Amino acid sequence: MLAELSIKNFAIIEALTIPFEKGLTVLTGETGAGKSIIIDAIHLLVGGRGSAEFVRHGEIKAEIEGLFQLEATHPVYTKALEFGIDIEEGMVILRRDISRTGKSVCRINGKLVTISTLREVGSTLVDIHGQHEHQELMDETRHLPLLDQFGSEEILASQGEYTQVFRRYQQTLQKLKSLSENDQLTAHRLDLIQFQLNEILNANLKLDEDEELYEEKRKLGNFERVFEAIQSSHIALQGEQKGLDWISMVMGHLEDAAALDGAYKNISESVSNCFYQLEDAAHFLRNELDVLEYDPERLNEIDNRLNEINQLKRKYGRTINEITEYAAKIEEEIETLQNKETHISELEKELVSIRKDLMLEAKQLTELRHKWAEKLTKLIHKELKELYMEKTVFEIRFIVNPLNFSKSGVDHVEFYISTNPGEPLKTLSKVASGGELSRIMLALKSIFSKHQGITSIIFDEVDTGVSGRVAQSIGEKIYKVATGSQVLCISHLPQVAAMADTHLFISKIIKGGRTKTSVTPLTVDEKINEIGRIISGAEITDLTKKHAEELLFLAAENKKN
Repeated sequence: MLAELSIKNFAIIEALTIPFEKGLTVLTGETGAGKSIIIDAIHLLVGGRGSAEFVRHGEIKAEIEGLFQLEATHPVYTKALEFGIDIEEGMVILRRDISRTGKSVCRINGKLVTISTLREVGSTLVDIHGQHEHQELMDETRHLPLLDQFGSEEILASQGEYTQVFRRYQQTLQKLKSLSENDQLTAHRLDLIQFQLNEILNANLKLDEDEELYEEKRKLGNFERVFEAIQSSHIALQGEQKGLDWISMVMGHLEDAAALDGAYKNISESVSNCFYQLEDAAHFLRNELDVLEYDPERLNEIDNRLNEINQLKRKYGRTINEITEYAAKIEEEIETLQNKETHISELEKELVSIRKDLMLEAKQLTELRHKWAEKLTKLIHKELKELYMEKTVFEIRFIVNPLNFSKSGVDHVEFYISTNPGEPLKTLSKVASGGELSRIMLALKSIFSKHQGITSIIFDEVDTGVSGRVAQSIGEKIYKVATGSQVLCISHLPQVAAMADTHLFISKIIKGGRTKTSVTPLTVDEKINEIGRIISGAEITDLTKKHAEELLFLAAENKKN
C-alpha cells in the first residue's frame, strides 16, 4: 500500500506529509481546495507527464516522494530486478523532482532512473481512474486487452504460443518478400555483398590479431628506453669493480667468517644465493642485448595492418569476431541469392506449413476468448445489477478474420450495450451517459482489480452524475474493491464518504498572502459534520446531522455484511 506521501512546493501545496492506511480512504473538501492536486502529485510520482506549471510560484522545484509497503509476492519485485533496483524490507520509495525549467529527476530507492522506468515500476503500484478513463472505455482498441486481462494466465499462455508462431510467420514472409524483389535489385544486392565478402576474405583476419599488433607496437614504441635500461642494468652488474665483483668479495669474506663461527652460516648462504641469482640475471641481460634489434620498417607494417583492420571495423563490425560473423552471414545470403528460385520454392512451402500452425493457434486463442467473454459478460451483468442497471444488456462482440493475422491474433473485440429495454445494442460511445459510464467502469474495475495485483487504486470523482440509491451502490462497490487493494477516492457523494475507513478533509488557507492546502484526518464527530456539509451545502442543520449519522450507521452495517 501507499504508506506515506510527501509533497513540497507543488501547485498551491507548500509542504504536506500525508500518512495513508489500508482499506478505503476518502478525500473530500470544497471545490478548489486541492483534492485533485494530491492525485496529480501521485500521478506524477508514478511516471505521469510533468510540467514546469506544477512548480509552486517563486520556488525552484517541486518535490514528490512516496513510500510503498509491499508483500513478498508483489509483481514490482520482478520489475525492480529487471532494472537493477534493490528492494529491502518490502519497501519501495519513489521520488520525483520537477524544476521550474520542466526537467524531471526520478529516483527509485535512491537510484536515479528514467521517467520510462519510473512509469513501468509505478504501473505495478498505482492504478488511477478518473473521468478520462471513460474515454478509454470508448476506445474499442482497448476492449480486447481488457478481455485478455480477464482471461489471465489461460489466455496469456495461448497468446504466447500464438506469438511464437506469428514471429516465425513474419520472419519467413519477410525472407520471401526480400527474395521476390525484382531481378535488378537482387543483382545490385548480390554485387554489393560479394564485394564485401571478398574484401573481408582478402584481409586474412586472425582472431585477436589487432590486440597482438597493438601490444607489439607498444613494445616497439618503447624500444629505446627498454634497451637503455637493460644495457645500464648489465653494466652495473658485470665488469671490474661492478655489482657482482663487490658481492663476490662479500661472499668470500662471509664464507671465511662462517668457517670460524657457525653463527654466520645462514647469512653467508643467503649472500651466496643472491650472488648466483644476480649472475644468472647478468647472463640473461647479456643475451637480451644480443638479440634486441630495432626494426623501424616493422613499425610501419604494423600501422598499415592496423589501418586495414580499422577500415573493416568501420564497415562491418566493432571487433574482428563481429567482422567474421558478418562475413559468414553474407556468405549464406550470397548462396541464397545465387539459388534464388530454389529458396523461394522452399520458403513458400514453409510459409504454407507455418500458416496452418498459425491458424490452429489463432483458432484456439479465439475459442478461449469466447469462453472468457461469456464469463465476463455474466459477471458484468451481475455487477451492473448491483449498481441498479439491471435492465442493461451488455455484450462482447467478435469480428474474426481467420486470414488477417496480427500480433494479438485474428480477433477484433468490441463492447456493446443497451441501457434501456427495447433499444438495440450499440457501442459504448453511442449509448452511455457520463453517469452510466462511471458505473460501467466501476463494474469492470470491481472485476479486474482481483486480477491485477495493484497496490493502490485511485478513483478521482468517478461518481460524477449519479445520486440516490445509485450513489449508495457505488459507495458499496468502491468499498468492495478496497477489501482487496488500498483505495483512495475523491468524492462529492455523502454515501461514498460514509463508507470510508479513513476520511481526509482537504482545505485551503491563506497565510502570509499565499494560498496553502492542508489535510486533516477526521474524527467521528468531524465526519458527521463533513458528510452533513456535503448533503446540505454550507449550512449544517440538526436534520442534516441526523441524516449523516444515519448514513454512517448504515455504512457500518454494510461493511459487516
